[in-house]
Amino acid sequence: MKVGIFFGGPSREREISFAGGKTAYEHLDKILFDAVPVFVDSFGRFIKVQPEVLYEKEIRDFYPSSRHNSGGYRLYAESFAELATREIEPEIGEEILPQDFSRHFDFAFLAMHGPDCEDGAIQGLLEWYRIPYSGPGLMGSAVGIDKILQNEMIALANGQEKKTDVLRHEAWQTQDRRAIFERTKTELGLPIVVKAPHQGSSIGVAIVQKDDFAEFTKAIDQCFFQVELTGEDWEKLSDDDKKYWAQRVANLDEGIGFPVVTENQTFRHPDSLIDFLDNAFSKNKHKITLSSNNAEDQVLLETFVRGQEFSCGCIQLNDGTPFALPPTEVIKAVEVFDFNAKYRPGATRKRIPVGTSLENNQRIREVIALVFGRLGINVCARIDGLLTPEDEILLHDPNTIPGMSPTSLIFKQMAEIGLNVTQSLTYFIRQSIRERIRTGKEVWQLRTILTDLEARIKAGVEADLPRKGILFGTDESEYAAAQREFGLINAGGEYRPVPVLKVNEAEYFQLPVQLMFKEYVEDILQECRRERDPLLVQTSEEGRSLTKFYAGEVNLWVHKSDSLDGIADVEDWIILGK
Repeated sequence: MKVGIFFGGPSREREISFAGGKTAYEHLDKILFDAVPVFVDSFGRFIKVQPEVLYEKEIRDFYPSSRHNSGGYRLYAESFAELATREIEPEIGEEILPQDFSRHFDFAFLAMHGPDCEDGAIQGLLEWYRIPYSGPGLMGSAVGIDKILQNEMIALANGQEKKTDVLRHEAWQTQDRRAIFERTKTELGLPIVVKAPHQGSSIGVAIVQKDDFAEFTKAIDQCFFQVELTGEDWEKLSDDDKKYWAQRVANLDEGIGFPVVTENQTFRHPDSLIDFLDNAFSKNKHKITLSSNNAEDQVLLETFVRGQEFSCGCIQLNDGTPFALPPTEVIKAVEVFDFNAKYRPGATRKRIPVGTSLENNQRIREVIALVFGRLGINVCARIDGLLTPEDEILLHDPNTIPGMSPTSLIFKQMAEIGLNVTQSLTYFIRQSIRERIRTGKEVWQLRTILTDLEARIKAGVEADLPRKGILFGTDESEYAAAQREFGLINAGGEYRPVPVLKVNEAEYFQLPVQLMFKEYVEDILQECRRERDPLLVQTSEEGRSLTKFYAGEVNLWVHKSDSLDGIADVEDWIILGK
């Protein structure tokens, strides 16, 4: 089956999508699938790219080409309007039109996030052209992108009560802002959580900690994706400072992004915006508001709730029943968990399951599965939440296309029931085809595809493959290399990898799949030397039939040996480190 891997897109999360696209490309089962990388650019064009571009550091390293990114800036394609109609350069790839998708691939694997990518837009396009795609369908996607609607629907599903409010942009721009602040404090109290309702990856999230009007104003403007500049502040900047400021505006992880709109004019390039501001402030203009062309029209305000933060993936069993995976506690080292904190090493630690009672962890799983079904989501989602000190469970932010890096939470949690990344991706594809069949479009064609895929999955599970050992020590770089080798061997389909951690000359641990998804070697050692958590044992037993279909019989227990001779049936070794 030819699988088009869609990554990029016009949203602010395109770089996260870029990383996810590479994961899918590398980890798809090479026996079952042929991967076809499809980059979606800022203008919504579909580009069948050369695989080499996936190994660039970020999108701006290959698109637009370096001759456009001159003048000391690093910009995205939307800063160059002419690229929307210009022919794609051959070294990047070739543009393909939606009506021709079926000539290039049989299935679309969506590794894109945010507006246009996760809200039903691309899903609707693919349904129109009868291309089966991964993840939830139109309704689940539409609900999953709207944090305001989610809150209302989750409350209807599980009865949770959470104080929230919605602020429209028009009200913020025309009404007394201090009165808005006072009213919000009265209704929600402090701290106040401010969210852009259609963004993910913690983009457009701010927390107002103190009774500080300036802090509140900054948070609201941030989540509306607008910036207010005064002439006094602008005049303090040197020419180099202005260029540095404009580059930060262009950066999607910290700025509002181009195009920028102000006073009924649209600016795509930093230099033209700087010229406009120089001219405007030279004429004694006091204040100018800059807004992203893709700004939010409303922001969501919530009462800050203290508690244990968790994230829980939910998939489906073979009969379509929602099946919540083991919840992961996200322990933050920072107070405001914005985009940069989320992807900064050391900003969080992950613990599976949540550090609470077995009963509470099971309650979390039950309410996650309930909400997953009631919101019309299928195939897969990740839902975040809080467990309060009073043991109340509050859910928020269903994510219908979870992050797809090899160490993303969804893969960590699927590993706890015995599935590696390759098997998880196969699950996403097979279950998505099953859900597309339910929509009543191209039913018999999809049934034929599904029957063939299931036969191939079964043959792969039953294949007697030679075992290749991966030996690594307690050095973190060795562990990272072992994780990569483990993933690539699984995807290759020629061997079954056997990861072995060498602690010393007399202590070796043969590791089950879930221990190859820990963050640090220290975490592995802790798990090797204690009993497996009862919640994890229960969850893996409940998902055993699912795991058996994709992976066969899986042993999730650690095997300890005093020598490599105790590791059975390994025909070849990859020895990492010294």
